[in-house]
Amino acid sequence: MALRWRITALVAAATCAVAAAVGVLVHHASRDRELSQARDTARTTLDRAALIYARTGGVQGSGAVMDAPGVPDGLARLVRRGHQGTEFTTGADGPAMWAARPAPDGHVLSVHIDMNTPMRDIGALDTNIILAGLVTTAVVLPLGVVTAERMSRRLRTAAATARRIAAGDLDARISAGPRPHDEIAEISGAVDSMAAALQERLRGEQRFTADVAHELRTPLMGLVTAAELLPPGEAAGYVQDRVRVLSTLVEDLLEISRLDAGAEEPDLSPCPLRPLLEEAIARTGLSARLRTPDDGTGPEDGTRVCTDPRRLERIVANLVVNAHRHGKEPVEVTVAADGRTVTVRDHGSGYPDDLLENGPQRFRTGVRERGRGHGLGLTIAAGQARVIGAALEFGNAPDGGAVATLRLPEGPARGAIHS
Repeated sequence: MALRWRITALVAAATCAVAAAVGVLVHHASRDRELSQARDTARTTLDRAALIYARTGGVQGSGAVMDAPGVPDGLARLVRRGHQGTEFTTGADGPAMWAARPAPDGHVLSVHIDMNTPMRDIGALDTNIILAGLVTTAVVLPLGVVTAERMSRRLRTAAATARRIAAGDLDARISAGPRPHDEIAEISGAVDSMAAALQERLRGEQRFTADVAHELRTPLMGLVTAAELLPPGEAAGYVQDRVRVLSTLVEDLLEISRLDAGAEEPDLSPCPLRPLLEEAIARTGLSARLRTPDDGTGPEDGTRVCTDPRRLERIVANLVVNAHRHGKEPVEVTVAADGRTVTVRDHGSGYPDDLLENGPQRFRTGVRERGRGHGLGLTIAAGQARVIGAALEFGNAPDGGAVATLRLPEGPARGAIHS
């Protein structure tokens, strides 16, 4: 149940409970007052009738009756024991107050006061209290609904902003104004402060990564030149290979820095998809089976997409390299029938759980001896996918193996554009 409905139900329950409690208290107080007044009247009338009986030997005109047939049994037994008393009854003739006392010669002197009118008044009062409670509830409940809705809306705004921050939008803010003694405003301010601190820390890390990559680039170029001048041999080949690896790493860091800074802009153009994928696979120098809906047709008649070909090749190449490095052959690159969905699958153990849950994270690999997670390749692929407006998702096949699914944005229809 939503918070606003819980608050509304609580307000309604509290209002009804207060109305019921007030109604019960007023009912009992009114009833007790009427009974007390009737009891006092009956006793006064009975005492006056006893004085009249003592002087005149009769009770005519006194309001009392000698040996009345309707005296309640309990009151009659009390009188026979020599005591006087009162009793309220609700018999066939309606509510009444009785008072009785012993008279000479074993007679019973009694007074009967009809209580129909007072009890009807109390019933009418009960009805009015119920109506007043319903009216009060009808007035208070909408106010409670409005208040609850405002609180719920503010909490939903805070929750939505927190989800945006968790999804990577560190510019998201609730921007709630300060309100003294307002817990929701305090929560909103805390979320904004947390987002600002996270954003500043992330920007600091991004600046550090970019600075390190730029600082390494100059001495690395000298190292590349020096490695090329080494005399041929096994040692020279090893040094040149390590220098190439280091150069690739620095270039990857610079590319990530540009992606983090939002400096990358796509250069979109319509192009056939199959040749792009073939070129991407060829760039890796690794084997991968390509499957497209238009197998057997010429590239000029195949599926076409509107995308940035350089970035798309980069994405697919990184996915193929990752599949070979951390999975097992065969590696398959498949284009779905819609012509916009490309999957890269291997037949290894699949992506680790933290990648599926949190997405690519830089400086982590899937190799056990290098820790859990993954490296820069998938991080760059995800960043380049965002630049071209594509969605890159990671999953595991039911029968084993990692599956990366790239969904390209809407573009020209199949075969609608020809080179």
